[in-house]
This record gives sequence, structure tokens and C-alpha cells, in this order.
Amino acid sequence: MELILDRLSKQYHNKIAVDCISLRLRKGVYGLLGANGAGKTTLMRLICGILKPDSGIIALDGMDAASEEYRARLGYLPQDFGYYPEFTGLDFLLYMSALKGLPKSQARRRAKDLLEVVGLKEEGRKKIKTYSGGMKQRLGIAQALLNRPQLLVLDEPTAGLDPKERVRFRNLIAEVGKENIVILSTHIISDIEYIADCILMMKEGRLIYQGQWQEGQGELEEFYLEQFEEQE
Repeated sequence: MELILDRLSKQYHNKIAVDCISLRLRKGVYGLLGANGAGKTTLMRLICGILKPDSGIIALDGMDAASEEYRARLGYLPQDFGYYPEFTGLDFLLYMSALKGLPKSQARRRAKDLLEVVGLKEEGRKKIKTYSGGMKQRLGIAQALLNRPQLLVLDEPTAGLDPKERVRFRNLIAEVGKENIVILSTHIISDIEYIADCILMMKEGRLIYQGQWQEGQGELEEFYLEQFEEQE
């Protein structure tokens, strides 16, 4: 399994959000870091086919990002995920299952399994409007996993999670990354440090660091802050 980004670029008016990025990603967890405005969200939206690149190629095992086959292998949790407050958690996952084309015979079992995985088994029949921010975030993670994606893209997934929930999430993502490609963007450096097999760091639309982070290199957070001191 391989995700290829080849000379990928995207510009908004006079701002270059993604500047000629090339990557080859295989199974594993990729931690995407960068200050606000670095281009992380634009890059993830390009990878998810929500935005079209101005130039460059995105392909998963030869399938173009615009194809149905590509989308069928994709799971995505955006930073601001839309919920239906009157739905129960279970109803919401069943609704999302239908949108993703899961057979009804599998959807209910898969939804219930995921509610248990993200710690919402008891709350699955309660309306989403009664959920805390952390519970909504866990439900969002569950919907991203519904179709057993081979490519999972998560934008700030640990926002609103307490320390215990974050540990549960990190364990889950580490497990998913054993057999799939996971791209995880977050401002919580420790989450990246714990579970990422590879660090991707962006600044002004470009990749300024790519690779594994070794203990001998010092503190990842310290290195990260040094890169963006000038922008702050």
C-alpha cells in the first residue's frame, strides 16, 4: 500500500498554501505538525479530495484522489465535524454508514463495535446534543473508521479529549497504523511523539522536516518551537 503525492501545489489568491510537496507514504502513523497557516489543513483536504490541487498528483495504489475507489478506502475526521444533535450516536453512525455505502447487514454491527471501541457503548442511544465535546470527538473518530479505511486522515482529533481519552485514542490509532496509512495533525506534540512512526513538519506551505524522531535528537517540542519562533 502506498500513497503518492507528486509535486502537489495549491494557491489561494496571493498565498501559496501547499508548495510543490512530494511524498511517498506506506503503512504507519504520520504526525503532521506546523503552526496555524502552515498549510496542514489544505494538504489534508487535498489528500481527501475535498480540494483540487492546482498542480500535482495524489494517488493511492494507483487510484486518483478524485475516483470513487480512492474515496471508498478513505476515512476523514475534519477539525470542525458536523453533527445532527437530534440523532443518537448509533443513529448517526448508521446514517454515515449509508452515506459510505456499507451494507445494512454489516452497518449495525460495525457501528456498535465502534461505539464500544471509542468508549461510547452506554451512550450510543442518547442524543448527540447531550454529549460533551470529548464524546462528540470520539463519535467523530468512530465515523472515520466505519468503512475500515486504508487511508485515515485526522485533523486535530484529540481536541476536547481529557488525558485518559487521549491515551485510549493513541492506542487505537497506533493499532490502525499497523496495517494502514494514518495522517494525524495536532498541536499536542506529545500525541505525535508517542505514536507517530514518521514526523512531517510544514512551514509556509513546504515540508521542512520528514523522518523518524529519535531520542538522541532531543525534545521534539523544543525543535518544533524553534522552527516557528520567527512566525510567533
